[in-house]
Amino acid sequence: MSVIEVTHFTDPGCPWAYSASPAFAVLHWRYGTQLHWRLVTIGLTESAEQYTSRGYTPVRAAHGYMRFRRFGMPFATAPRARITATARMCRTIVATRLLDPEREYAAFRALQFAQFTSTLVLDDARDIATALERVSGLDVQAIVGALDDEQVSTAYEADRALSRTAAGGPTEFQGKAAQSDGPVRYTAPSLILRAGEQTLEGGGFQPVEAYDVLIANLDPTLEREPPPESPLDALQRFPKGLVTQEIAAIMTRGNDAPDRVAAESALVELVGKGSARRVALGDDALWLAAG
Repeated sequence: MSVIEVTHFTDPGCPWAYSASPAFAVLHWRYGTQLHWRLVTIGLTESAEQYTSRGYTPVRAAHGYMRFRRFGMPFATAPRARITATARMCRTIVATRLLDPEREYAAFRALQFAQFTSTLVLDDARDIATALERVSGLDVQAIVGALDDEQVSTAYEADRALSRTAAGGPTEFQGKAAQSDGPVRYTAPSLILRAGEQTLEGGGFQPVEAYDVLIANLDPTLEREPPPESPLDALQRFPKGLVTQEIAAIMTRGNDAPDRVAAESALVELVGKGSARRVALGDDALWLAAG
């Protein structure tokens, strides 16, 4: 089976990266294990002062989340007690990669949900542990206890360095790079896709069609799964659950606009039949297959 290597530059504190989740859910549905994903943490900020010096406040952040609702992901708008940097969350992802690599993506997603649908302060070890409780089977205390280990620090700094190599490439050309702390870096989310010797970039926030075109040009021999007939098919493929917009995106055909209302209506029917469960999340829900 052909495989495309996907390097995914991201940061759990970035609302653009979070808002790209429906597009990535579509890629996982369409191509499955034919895409081999590698998470690289950007480390947008090492200290909260990097945000507060730009005028960020908890209230301003909450207002910002309201503007991102147009992309469909769940958000909550209760202001946090204080502004935090993203470095500790990124270290959490790296620690999970080293100690329990099969749960790295689940830890990343748990931190995203905590960042955007709760008031947890995610540079505090106790709040990070609370966020990670969503990840079944993860040794949360081992992960939190390793955040400042030398191996974690080395791997995290390697991620940060790789994230800051966008100068002169397609991402910078398209105006999707940033230069917030020295070198030109990839913004979250950015994808680099490789098949053999060929490499293509989808820098910054992109529509799913952009990623699909890159994949089609890299390897048109891949198997491409059509949209499911029922949301239940998607929920069974993603046992850790999907939010409404992710399901609506997966069920979209071609370049049609996702029909969120139709998707949610079908999900409500499934809950009524006992085939699915709805778990409130921010201003939306996480939907899971029953049983």
